[in-house]
Amino acid sequence: MALQSMTGFARREGTTGRWRWAWELRSVNGKGLDVRLRLPPGLERLEADVRRFVGEQFGRGNMQVSLSVSTSENRLETVLNQEALAAVLSLRDQLGGIIDPAPLQLDTLLSIRGIIDFREPEDSEDAIVLRDAEIMDGLKAALSDLCLMRESEGSALARVLLDHVAMIESLTQTVERDPSRSTAEIVAKLSAQVAMLMDGAGPFDRDRLHAEAALLATKADLREEVDRLKAHVAAARDLLAKGGPVGRKLDFLAQEFNRESNTVCSKSNAAAVTAAGIELKVVIDQFREQVQNLE
Repeated sequence: MALQSMTGFARREGTTGRWRWAWELRSVNGKGLDVRLRLPPGLERLEADVRRFVGEQFGRGNMQVSLSVSTSENRLETVLNQEALAAVLSLRDQLGGIIDPAPLQLDTLLSIRGIIDFREPEDSEDAIVLRDAEIMDGLKAALSDLCLMRESEGSALARVLLDHVAMIESLTQTVERDPSRSTAEIVAKLSAQVAMLMDGAGPFDRDRLHAEAALLATKADLREEVDRLKAHVAAARDLLAKGGPVGRKLDFLAQEFNRESNTVCSKSNAAAVTAAGIELKVVIDQFREQVQNLE
């Protein structure tokens, strides 16, 4: 399964009968799946299906899903209010002996409010069902387009993340190979420092010096940190190769990377190791920032 970014956009539009419709989908980063819908009045019944389709396609991201529907033509039909017309005619008969009973003209009837109404024609139930079905097909197509865009973004992110992982591996090897980590190097440094302090004042216990050096070497040993960093590098590569919704797992690995780099810096006894540890922290921060974009 391909990696997916949580960033994407898609739009699908179409025409069904006299109706024009358009779906617009926007996706950005989110801790979970948050779907915000904007449906036209009268189409609220589609909400449950829309949420279900989105949930089947995506697992994370803040999604804005909006639908616009309009008519492609303005048609009006006349509706005669039979009851209102009967009431007017009855009133004319009642007033026949009082006012001139001249026949009512059409323009007079049209001027009486409520006799004739103009409204948009109502679609048949079958036409509404067909329209809704095609609208939902348009949503499925838009979701597929959004998925393709998120996968394309995900592929680009994977390349960036693999570069970061390679840099983390290289810096880990720098720490591992640094000569300052050896007991012999620590002994040499301590000997030089003690020699400067003693300044030829007399002999000192070299066995005691070696024991102290061994103790310091144990405290400064980075073997476990290096091994864990290597294991995290391998795990990150496996997850990126596996694909799918691995964003949370990679975020956890970024936290573990950071933990080990902090320990490397705190236990370092050489400028080169400290510099590599600081560079590790920079690269890990960049790695984690990019991971936030993955589903």
